[in-house]
Amino acid sequence: MQSPATDNPSVLIPVNPVIENYMRNLIGQTDHPVLMEMEKLAKQRDFPIVNRLVGVFLEIQAKMINAKRVFEFGSGYGYSAFWFARAVGVDGCVICSDSDAMNRERAEKYLSAAALWRHIEFHVGMAQDVFAQTDGLFDICYNDVDKEAYPEIWQMAKSRIRSGGLYIADNALWSGRVAMGDTDVVLGSTEAMIAHNRLIFNDPGFDAFINPTRDGVIVARKK
Repeated sequence: MQSPATDNPSVLIPVNPVIENYMRNLIGQTDHPVLMEMEKLAKQRDFPIVNRLVGVFLEIQAKMINAKRVFEFGSGYGYSAFWFARAVGVDGCVICSDSDAMNRERAEKYLSAAALWRHIEFHVGMAQDVFAQTDGLFDICYNDVDKEAYPEIWQMAKSRIRSGGLYIADNALWSGRVAMGDTDVVLGSTEAMIAHNRLIFNDPGFDAFINPTRDGVIVARKK
């Protein structure tokens, strides 16, 4: 999901916009008509999606570990699933979850147009419930739900990731508020993000790092 509005003076931008633009230009060849439509809708409706740089990062992470089974906690209308679906290949599956049935309809429309829907299993409902009803281990568990639920999702997901697999979560820097102790925003969200990050970095069963691109993406590899 997107970080809070950056016109707040308490918000930090982790990467200089000039650098972000440079990086974006390097990956310009990833332009795709469906991506452009999805990004246009996000801008029109102020809908939270990861941006193009994070999308490419997700795809590369999935390819690096030859991921075939991905679970998304919070899928919106399928923007991050677009990148994971490209990575898992013909025999892979991305299991999506979102509480809004309209988002599933939009995801089917977009991902079908991109010839990726065959890799998608999209469930409407609370991500925690969908996950609990889904059996087996995953190569990647991706977390992008409401921030207050991040610690709970981590605790649910970590035992269901195979050795060498990844836990990935968006908004790990929460616009710098995790470092600033900002109380001018919803305190519960900031506290949850701080707790979430500490839980991961203190877990001896995982190696973790935060990529500061956009709003920060935490990647933890299960040993």
